[in-house]
Amino acid sequence: MHRRLSIPHPLGDLYTEANLPQTIRKSLNAILMGNLFGTLSGIICSSGSTAMVGLATSLGANDMFFGIITAITQVAALLQIPFSMLVNRTHKRKEYILTYGLGSRLLWLIFGFVPLIIPNAGGVINLRLWTLVFLIGIISVGNSMVNVCWFPWFSDLSPIGIRSRWLSVRDAIMQASSVIFGLISAFLLDNLPESSRYIIIFLIGGTCATMDLACFGFCKEVYNAPPQKMSFFGVFKEVFGNKRFRRFLITWTVWAFAINFGAVYMNPYNLNEIGLTYMQMMLFGTIAAALATIGMEPLWGRMIHRFGCKPVMRVTMFVEAVIPLVYLMSVKGSFIPMLLMNLIGAMFWCGNNLCANNMQLNYSPNETRASYIAVFACVTALAGTTLGSLAGGALLDHWKAAETFTGFFDRYKILFACSAGLRFMVWLFLMPRLEDDSTYSAKDVLKSFRPHVRRAR
Repeated sequence: MHRRLSIPHPLGDLYTEANLPQTIRKSLNAILMGNLFGTLSGIICSSGSTAMVGLATSLGANDMFFGIITAITQVAALLQIPFSMLVNRTHKRKEYILTYGLGSRLLWLIFGFVPLIIPNAGGVINLRLWTLVFLIGIISVGNSMVNVCWFPWFSDLSPIGIRSRWLSVRDAIMQASSVIFGLISAFLLDNLPESSRYIIIFLIGGTCATMDLACFGFCKEVYNAPPQKMSFFGVFKEVFGNKRFRRFLITWTVWAFAINFGAVYMNPYNLNEIGLTYMQMMLFGTIAAALATIGMEPLWGRMIHRFGCKPVMRVTMFVEAVIPLVYLMSVKGSFIPMLLMNLIGAMFWCGNNLCANNMQLNYSPNETRASYIAVFACVTALAGTTLGSLAGGALLDHWKAAETFTGFFDRYKILFACSAGLRFMVWLFLMPRLEDDSTYSAKDVLKSFRPHVRRAR
């Protein structure tokens, strides 16, 4: 008899541990594939991607524009609250993802055609750039619906005992794939003719973006709570009445402000001021971060499972706070600061984000989790990401107009240093106030690194 060839599944042991039925395993695998396509599309189709920075720069974008396109994606987060109420009441996650979400993602396919179909009118208003803003706004509205559907859906499908490890394995797979995809997209950006460069690259990115949501068509729709009817103000009252969630929400909102105050402008700085090529941007940015995540995220997943979220976040957030200071050594043509930022930074920010994802789930009840996640996304997006990115862009434009910080410590370096200072203040004053059931401390997490350091030697 011929033995059937068995290919090990990277999540098979977790599924077996949780004793998951085959239908749930297939659904989680479909979510994995969707998240993979979503990550690949984000390399091209995101407000801060190399492709977007290149396209916007070719159309005449200034510093403030990059703050605007980052902010517009966050303003749409306001809609997550009414969308979450709709989802809680109707239980139609799959329908909404495959209609509103999928329809909006198709718009990424036309981004590269904007310079061809929109005339260059000149004058004060740049129609091409505002067309990009308009399209990103529509896509962001669709993403708001997707965000309140997929994460609670995943939560209902996966037992709490395997969530952090599932997410860490998922992220490692996505980052490994993004290395190859990143190299391909960078090669295309550097070598395609200028007339067709962005047409081709956004057709590829848009296809991945639509495949992301198409995968959810193969997921079983599961709900662990009955339909809920909540008023708009009732949602806020419940969420802000939850002390543990409220403290986490405030901390992460201020953290998002500190991050986006400077991070939004790092890629434009590397491309336009430092003078790096698209391939260098991809190698020392996206791919360096992906390799760091591949190496570290499974370890963070195990540490969160062992020590809890707060002790791990205490360690990861500190490194994230100081890492922007590497840009103080940047000089024309040097890729070292970008490499350090994305290699060392990603080793720890992947763990920090993993902690945040788990805290959202742990601090929110099953019955109204979609509403909690919607409020979280709304507040952090508007008061954190939007205000942070706009404040950073306004300062850069002000310093440029006033001809301030024009020497070695230019306006970008000062902005990145300010971002580091804000991050450190969050770590010092807000992060310790988070509640956690863990009896471990950050010292226990650091001690656990010793065996790994010895093996590395």
